[in-house]
Amino acid sequence: MPRWLELRSDVQIAGAITALLRVVYSANAAAGALLLHPQANLIRGNAFTENLSSAGGWHYALLGIWERFDTLWYLHIAERGYDRPAAVVFYPLYPALIRGLGWIVEPIAGALLISTVAAFFYSYGLLRLARSEFPNAQPMRTACLAAVWPASFFLFAGYTEALAMALIVWCILWARREHWLAATACAFAAGLTRSAGTLLIIPLLVMALRARSGQKSNARGWVLAAPLGTLSYWLWLRRTGRLGVAAAYRTYWNTDVAAPWISLWRAVRSLAERFEPLVLMSLGALVLVFVAGIIARRRAEDRWFSAAVIVLLLLRMCSPPLFGSPRYLLPVYPAYLTMGDWVKKMNSARFVFLCAALLACNLGWMWAFLNWSLVL
Repeated sequence: MPRWLELRSDVQIAGAITALLRVVYSANAAAGALLLHPQANLIRGNAFTENLSSAGGWHYALLGIWERFDTLWYLHIAERGYDRPAAVVFYPLYPALIRGLGWIVEPIAGALLISTVAAFFYSYGLLRLARSEFPNAQPMRTACLAAVWPASFFLFAGYTEALAMALIVWCILWARREHWLAATACAFAAGLTRSAGTLLIIPLLVMALRARSGQKSNARGWVLAAPLGTLSYWLWLRRTGRLGVAAAYRTYWNTDVAAPWISLWRAVRSLAERFEPLVLMSLGALVLVFVAGIIARRRAEDRWFSAAVIVLLLLRMCSPPLFGSPRYLLPVYPAYLTMGDWVKKMNSARFVFLCAALLACNLGWMWAFLNWSLVL
């Protein structure tokens, strides 16, 4: 990595990465708007497609092309609330923010704006974590690997990934500095964004127990409030007579809860019976994140959080097995810190080639996403 680039501030580097990827993914989406012609049956099989933007013109190329899958649910919730039982699996903070921006920009533009801003704070926070843990390393490589990790285009889509990951990273940053109120606030908000945010109670407790003697009682008091974001949402669902999240997944989303080893065994057995590239990629991503996020980690809080996210993924029994693993593993920030350390001695040409290969996979999967093909 050029020395002059490494000397740039983290804000500048995060801003450059975010701006570049926003342009790359938006250009890719615009090209997809011109070249992709999804099958009508794939579109009709999804909710809210009757209100899609018309396929044509600059508005569709820049904004309408992103109205896919979960994004349609978030836009619907932002407009009408939880008026459908299946909607409860989508946590409320992101649609609330979209609704809040509704007086400035249209909903899909607001959704993409929130994701882009959150992607910046995620990259910035990851750079800060990398610098604090590996003072002599090249933290920009960590941020680059996280930015091009397969399925990371979701950071710039109308999804909760960027918002959740920014809150997770900053929660850890604040906790390591023993700013417990700020850390708990991030954990609370992350729990209102997606289920993985609730797991922040685990690293927070580990760090609170390790806090300085005078800070331990204060730390524990704040940290115990970390899961209240998710718990308050679940309580609201119960008090309003709505389905719980687990029941909605089972009833409407063909996803049930199973022991982690069952999901893992189903994936291995599926590969043994028939070669499925999607299952192989999901299993490979899981193994890599397991090694980088747990085995190779030095900090206990990182290991426990990585393990919790992986277990949460394996609790989902769906078809095909491990469906969506690259995306659901995105919050495992410790894995990117480890991988960034692994490639610190790689020469620039090889590192650029590695990032280009990962980005090519990203763009290919993104086209499948835009074409209404469920490959993630």
